[in-house]
Amino acid sequence: MPHAPYPRLILASASPRRAEILRIAGFPFQIRPSRVDESQRPRESPSRYVSRLAREKALSVAQRICGSAVILGADTVVVVARQTLGKPSSPRDARRMLRLLSGRTHQVLTGIVVMRLAPPRRPRLLSAVESTRVTFGHLSSREVAAYVATGEPMGKAGAYAIQGRAGKFVSRIEGCYFNVVGLPLARLYRLLQSL
Repeated sequence: MPHAPYPRLILASASPRRAEILRIAGFPFQIRPSRVDESQRPRESPSRYVSRLAREKALSVAQRICGSAVILGADTVVVVARQTLGKPSSPRDARRMLRLLSGRTHQVLTGIVVMRLAPPRRPRLLSAVESTRVTFGHLSSREVAAYVATGEPMGKAGAYAIQGRAGKFVSRIEGCYFNVVGLPLARLYRLLQSL
């Protein structure tokens, strides 16, 4: 970011999609994957879940950083029919998720945290949760099987990548497109400006 007081932005994630969004937007950054348990707690709401994970990821990386930096933590889930869908554990799980999404509107939630480290001052942390509504057309069993066979659903919240082959399944989107990819760019930009 030109003229940023803390030019070292650190992405606390190994997600190639988040890294690509930052590159497209022109942010110089480094990647330092976090080490956190991504299990959802009992009775934890989806928004609290992504907010907590984003914070834990940022804090995990902050412990390994010396000097000034801005750390970005993020986590994304899909919510449909009162179920929270993270990354599929297997192709069978991916097929289950896609059948749930077929012909329905679901919500994509991403929690983001930006943390400014500027020793000797205390860290400053800002957070947000972005929500986007996405509607899928009806998918046949053959379409689901063919998509899962590409391997693309693996490692994606809700078992799909809107920026990939699954884009053809999406009939409507309400909200931030980049949020569905994994990082709400406009919201992130506003948080960074606030720091």
